[in-house]
Amino acid sequence: MTAITYAWSALGGDPARLARLTTVARGGALPARLPVRQLARACVGACALAAAELAAHRAGRAEVPGVRVDDGAVATAFHSERLLQVDGRAPVVFAPLSRFWRTADGWVRTHANYPHHRDRLLGALGLPADAPVQEVAGRLAERSAREAEEAVHGAGGLAVALRTPQEWRAHPQAAEVAARPLVERARLDAAPARVLPPLDPAAAVLLPAAGLRVLDLTRVLAGPVATRTLALLGADVLRVDAPWLPELPDQHADTGIGKRSATLDLTAGRDTFEELLRSADVVVTGYRPGALDRFGLAPRALAERRPGLVVAQVSAWGAYGPWGGRRGFDSLVQVATGIAVTEGSAQRPGALPAQALDHGTGYLLAGAVLRALTEQAHDGGSRLVRLALARTAHWLTDGTLSTAAEGASYAGPDAWLAEADSPLGRLRHARPAVSFTGGPAGWARPPVPWGSDRAEWR
Repeated sequence: MTAITYAWSALGGDPARLARLTTVARGGALPARLPVRQLARACVGACALAAAELAAHRAGRAEVPGVRVDDGAVATAFHSERLLQVDGRAPVVFAPLSRFWRTADGWVRTHANYPHHRDRLLGALGLPADAPVQEVAGRLAERSAREAEEAVHGAGGLAVALRTPQEWRAHPQAAEVAARPLVERARLDAAPARVLPPLDPAAAVLLPAAGLRVLDLTRVLAGPVATRTLALLGADVLRVDAPWLPELPDQHADTGIGKRSATLDLTAGRDTFEELLRSADVVVTGYRPGALDRFGLAPRALAERRPGLVVAQVSAWGAYGPWGGRRGFDSLVQVATGIAVTEGSAQRPGALPAQALDHGTGYLLAGAVLRALTEQAHDGGSRLVRLALARTAHWLTDGTLSTAAEGASYAGPDAWLAEADSPLGRLRHARPAVSFTGGPAGWARPPVPWGSDRAEWR
């Protein structure tokens, strides 16, 4: 089974649709020991095919538009947060305390891009808030990697010990992850079939998500990539954050293209959220499993209040197993699952050429939402789709992805970059990787400052 066949099957797609997809292979794109390029191409291709399928349905067309996946566009999009420039300034990707550290017996990787994660890391090590890198290195060097992992996790921070692929396979979380499908899909109720307004088949641009309202409750990076893709395809995407958790400015600029951005306290602003939910079509969440349940945001609770809703969830480790409630990020999943050893060694860990787990999972999540909308048009029902970075990592490392054909050469990202003015300044950003005949070539609006919109639909 090819990678795209597997990804499309995971979304529940009709195998006959795959005949509408063509690829442009480019050697040198996303170079790695693991088959990153095949995974990236498949995730984007499955998402684009889901978009084309929904566009055909809404436009009353018998044939799905042709989909074209170019490795150059995919590789560029998978580096979007690194290639972004605002007024010519390069982005800040990782903070000083987000890195690998030597421990008494190996390596540990920490994530401390956000101030609250940095504070928890330092607190776990008994260090003050202004502790320099050298002091952090000294404290971690005194502990084993597993001791550091548990101490930081216990303080609410983020640290993961470096594991070999064999060590990860022996971990109980790995068994839980491997037992799940790449994309978990469930029907939540018997809501009637969704009737979407038809698209004009003669329109210059087909927007399969036009008229749909998406509540974006996601952060870093897979969830925002998914909702950025839905915004590209015409959805009205409103990102909602807690007022006390500001997003990193460069990350917001990259993944906020096409969206609006508001802040809302889900406790004090419960009535406002319920008003948003009443006319939402899709809710996407990207927090650790269960973290939002106390606000009434569990999938079935949402569907009870808004029948016909599509609920999409993404997490680092999955909503199951001993690590199901843990926080995590792409870089940490790479370290836990053996990817960092495969791309480097146990003596000097490496990394994938891009945050491919985040981006790949994000495109699959968007594709799962689009397929759920298509299925609802025929069978009804509120829908749940759920993905995990660790499950995408399992696919990358399980040996089923074959080596990609070289094809043409990837000479760099320039051909797939665009510039645009925005309220944030002059942007250089990656062009969309999702492409189908008659589909959009870019986003309808630039990113806006974080939290600058009202928490309401237009």
